[in-house]
Amino acid sequence: EVQLVESGGGLVQPGGSLRLSCAASGFTFSNADMRWVRQAPGKGLEWVSTIFSRSGITWYADSVKGRFTISRDNAKNTLYLQLDSLRTEDTAMYYCTKDTAPWATRGQGTQVTVSS
Repeated sequence: EVQLVESGGGLVQPGGSLRLSCAASGFTFSNADMRWVRQAPGKGLEWVSTIFSRSGITWYADSVKGRFTISRDNAKNTLYLQLDSLRTEDTAMYYCTKDTAPWATRGQGTQVTVSS
């Protein structure tokens, strides 16, 4: 059974930073392309970033490019997302997933709130 457990969210002021983690189990993590998606209040799911398993190539949504960094530790079966220069519009529930859209299999999420 695929299990994904996100953590690391919180309340932060604009311009601040957070590091999200996603502990994965139930599948071969090192072989899986992994993604972060988010859902702002009252809106649908939005893709944020992807890291490919073999190449390590990373992709980012234009809205987060240059501010967020995705990474992975295959030895720990853990996915990360470093969030820097946070903006109020980054406020959302953040999820990790190994699925392509519509990202059906996700963890419970971790809430990021950016507010002064």
